[in-house]
Amino acid sequence: MSDSPGVIAPLHSVSVAGVVVREDGRVLAIRRADNGTWEPPGGVLELGEGVEDGVCREVWEETGVNVGVERLTGVYKNMRLGVIALVFRCRPEGGEARVSDEAAAVDWLTPDEVSGRMAEVYAVRVLDALRDDTAPVIRTHDGRRLLP
Repeated sequence: MSDSPGVIAPLHSVSVAGVVVREDGRVLAIRRADNGTWEPPGGVLELGEGVEDGVCREVWEETGVNVGVERLTGVYKNMRLGVIALVFRCRPEGGEARVSDEAAAVDWLTPDEVSGRMAEVYAVRVLDALRDDTAPVIRTHDGRRLLP
């Protein structure tokens, strides 16, 4: 924020996503009802909501799967829209995968299927979360492709 007259602070939105990994290595994914794209479940963090609580809520609302958050795996900024996405690796802790108002389909994908079904900006989030190292990555994109 700026205290200078006439200077407008940039507006950003914060979203969260959960890369839910089963013991067999498959990853929970949704096909969005609004645009048909495959993505990890997630959405906009609500005002006053804790970040990890938001991840758990979004995954539950979209898929019916309860999760435990393990770790932050990446921070991604859509430079065109000003959306910051915080992505977390999660483990399933109950519930049954089902469709919802936001998810026209729900599936457990292999890493190869992730690369085949998801656009680059979503596949990279999942693949980053599957890495064994614990340091989160930071990436920028234009909504479709990663930026250098």
